[in-house]
Amino acid sequence: MSAAPTQHPKPWHGIRQRHILADSDDQDREVMLPAAWSDDAAGALASLRREKLVSLVAAAQSWIGPIEARATQIGLARPIGDDLHSMLRDRRGAPGANLWQGASDPCPSFILNLPAFLDETRGFDVAGFADAADLAVTALTLHAPSASRIAVGMADLTSLIAALGLDYDSDEARALVAGLAALMTASADVASAKLLARGSAPGHRIGPYAKLNTKGPIPGLLDAAHAAQSTALHLGARRHETTSGILHAGPVEVLLGVSIIGIAPPVSALDGEGRLAAWVSARLGARGMSAEAALAAQLAGQDPFAVPRPGAYLAMQDAVAPFMHIMPARMASPQPQKAGAQRANLPARRSGYTQKASVGGHKIFLRTGEYEDGRLGEIFVALHKEGAAFKGLMDSFAIAVSTGLQHGVPLEEFVEAFTFSRFGPAGAVEGDPAVMQATSMIDYMFRHLAVNYLGRHDLAPAQLEEEDGLGDGAADRAPLLPLDLPENSPRARRRNLKVVA
Repeated sequence: MSAAPTQHPKPWHGIRQRHILADSDDQDREVMLPAAWSDDAAGALASLRREKLVSLVAAAQSWIGPIEARATQIGLARPIGDDLHSMLRDRRGAPGANLWQGASDPCPSFILNLPAFLDETRGFDVAGFADAADLAVTALTLHAPSASRIAVGMADLTSLIAALGLDYDSDEARALVAGLAALMTASADVASAKLLARGSAPGHRIGPYAKLNTKGPIPGLLDAAHAAQSTALHLGARRHETTSGILHAGPVEVLLGVSIIGIAPPVSALDGEGRLAAWVSARLGARGMSAEAALAAQLAGQDPFAVPRPGAYLAMQDAVAPFMHIMPARMASPQPQKAGAQRANLPARRSGYTQKASVGGHKIFLRTGEYEDGRLGEIFVALHKEGAAFKGLMDSFAIAVSTGLQHGVPLEEFVEAFTFSRFGPAGAVEGDPAVMQATSMIDYMFRHLAVNYLGRHDLAPAQLEEEDGLGDGAADRAPLLPLDLPENSPRARRRNLKVVA
């Protein structure tokens, strides 16, 4: 049984597909997508669509078809349907979630996956990147003719930089992102200006553009950007108020195989499952270094997996901002750290363990990393039956906790803050004799860590409550007068407070 169309568009001919039961936020869905694409991509597709049987090709055709029809109406010569299918097939780009879901969007977006334009033998496809920006603007305009603002953005700059053998925090990397942003924005402006001639929009003045003088590591990129800017300035006005931007990430990035969103830097050399992150593998490959050689270098005191300094992202933002129409709010410059707040790096070869358990029937793998004295220094969380968005949030949460631990935040503070967190999945805990039940996966994690690293056996039991129920448990019968409140645990005291009408 399949949700695929009876006739695949031509770009998908010869692409072997596979069926997979993908995890989504509310139920499992059968997904059909290219055999080479990951399970995470299947989960992202399941979160983008509501059908019980989801085919990538059919889902793409649901938004490409109307665009193709409008292109025919206005006499556009470009075979835009096949071009969009080809772009998705090659994982070079895709529109934002709202197009996939048929929802309205005041600023429709399109994501270009930078590493997909890099070929090991031919280098970075400069012309293909410029054409992709043109195609994205054309598709967004045909999809939403009345939209005054659109945003074509880029993703996974970190993996591209690593594959080129560059350091994220370097002048070469910043020159690269400036050139890419300049070319993308100017190419998008040209496409928008050509579409203005077809409609009745009043138009928005193009330029002047920021100066771009530094050559990056990609041959021809600077010349292509200057040529696109010259063409755009000659056309004078574009249809849209904005054409480029770095927006919030979503499941589309996971669908495209993006490792790190937007222009963000890497925060760890390991992924959520404790393996080398994709950017590290790309970096080692570009430098001709094996994982064994990198480990030997690290044991010798070198740092082949160097994570950029805290201010590197701000410097990258400053490099790209003059060439983009929409940018996220700039964070405040990092303040000098106080004595005692410096990051304590974990040893290259560290101890720890992996705990497998299930919370309310949902599997969770919790892995720890320890300092030489046995203190907890990092955690990794892998989930089995959750949606791509939930997995991504849990990965980010684990990184944030690990960063806090390495900067001296006591584990006790995390235990105090996150035990009794209440959201699904929740329920009985299996596979861990130290914890019997939990009000959420985060509650379980910190109950487990409290027992194993702090020797805490005094946490109040997790009491599950039905949604919208009146309840009749111990928490509901607890005293309400301050003098009668239990004193044995701050968390227990806080949990028993009730709002009384």
